[in-house]
Amino acid sequence: MSIFVVVLVFMFLVFFHELGHFVVAKYMGVCVKKFSIGFGMFGLLKPIYQKTYKGTNYVLYPTLFLGGYIQMKGQDDTKPTLTNDEFDSYSSKKPYQRIAILLGGPLANIALAFVLYFAISLIGVKALSPTIDKVVASSPAQIAGIVSGDKIIKINETPIQKWSDVGEIIENSTSSIKIYIKRDGDIRSFVLRPKISDATNRFNEKIQKKLIGISPKQILIDINYGLFDGLKYAASSTADACSMIFLGIGKLLFGSISSSEVGGVISIASIINQATKVGIVAILSITALISVNLGILNLLPIPVLDGGHIVFNIYEWVFGKKPSDKALGSFAFVGLSILLFLLMLGFYNDINRYFQ
Repeated sequence: MSIFVVVLVFMFLVFFHELGHFVVAKYMGVCVKKFSIGFGMFGLLKPIYQKTYKGTNYVLYPTLFLGGYIQMKGQDDTKPTLTNDEFDSYSSKKPYQRIAILLGGPLANIALAFVLYFAISLIGVKALSPTIDKVVASSPAQIAGIVSGDKIIKINETPIQKWSDVGEIIENSTSSIKIYIKRDGDIRSFVLRPKISDATNRFNEKIQKKLIGISPKQILIDINYGLFDGLKYAASSTADACSMIFLGIGKLLFGSISSSEVGGVISIASIINQATKVGIVAILSITALISVNLGILNLLPIPVLDGGHIVFNIYEWVFGKKPSDKALGSFAFVGLSILLFLLMLGFYNDINRYFQ
């Protein structure tokens, strides 16, 4: 069952990415010759399924977990210098139209994540209760009189629903804060000043952070959102996922995160497999995060990826001419080399983790 879910998630994400390109291409009047989930590996593999409908050949290959593509008239990554001046050709369109087509896939992935997060908000979000477990000795919380078992219900004038609300308010505070606690059925209030201390962020980096010296009890609660709050939750969750991935890529490029953290298909499949054991909300959450990841990674300015093609089209838009055939060929080779290196690195790290 879990293997089926893994395959289904991969197909689902790739399908929506390529659908984004497909819809915008059709809107721009471009002929889409092929819509493929998976790759034929240069003709070595036969399709599991294929059907031609309204001029487009829809194909499903056994390598569906590796990605997919749409092939448009006048566009071929294996022949970067290919041009076609017919009205329904990709290469005959203006640069801004081609950029819109290229953005279609990544934006479809981000939009899909938003929809998934919205669905999660309606099902019910699992979150840590704002109930205190440990209180650090000599911390602002202990000095103020807060003890284990206290439940935070409000900080200043902001009601607290979940534990993450506590950290956010403390971090954004500029002076002392007033914490309202529920203890043995009574409501009590404490005034204290957060202290800047050593901590770690989501990338396991050492940082300075405002803390009061408390940790949560491992009590999960369900938070159900209405329509408008659900939309706000979906928007903030999608934005947070985008930010996390952008920051992660930046830290990887500048060496803050080791290249050993790069994962491949096996890691993704393993994460999805673990999510299937938790429940539907976990599956939807992981799918949303991977969808954002897929969208943003495709925007990297690497030739062969959507981002690389966007850079070429911006160049043509600004300078009024395309890069030379030699430059396009060279960049395509570099792009394929980078892509193969990342795939091999991810696979190597996956195998390494398996045997550790």
